[in-house]
Amino acid sequence: LYISGQIGLDPATGNMVEGIDNQIQRVFNNLKAVAEAAGASLANTVKINVYLVDLANFAKVNEAMAKFFPQPYPARAAIAAAALPRGALVEADAVLVLDAAAT
Repeated sequence: LYISGQIGLDPATGNMVEGIDNQIQRVFNNLKAVAEAAGASLANTVKINVYLVDLANFAKVNEAMAKFFPQPYPARAAIAAAALPRGALVEADAVLVLDAAAT
């Protein structure tokens, strides 16, 4: 399952949540919701790409990932981005491997 880039949009309102901490949480919650809609979980994640306007926030991403992903953590890349959609501060996409018998 390839999950396209998720930004800090609140699905209930369609508005961007405020601040880097809230956006990071929202991004991972959005990834989780897409995974669950496909019958998977974030535990199925094998690769994640994180795009940050400010790479100084990568430590905050690491803290959040420890709460959302079980060990062993998926492979990941952090990429500095000059700008992201809708003024987002963070975006992430993911690749999950699903159990063929479960789908």
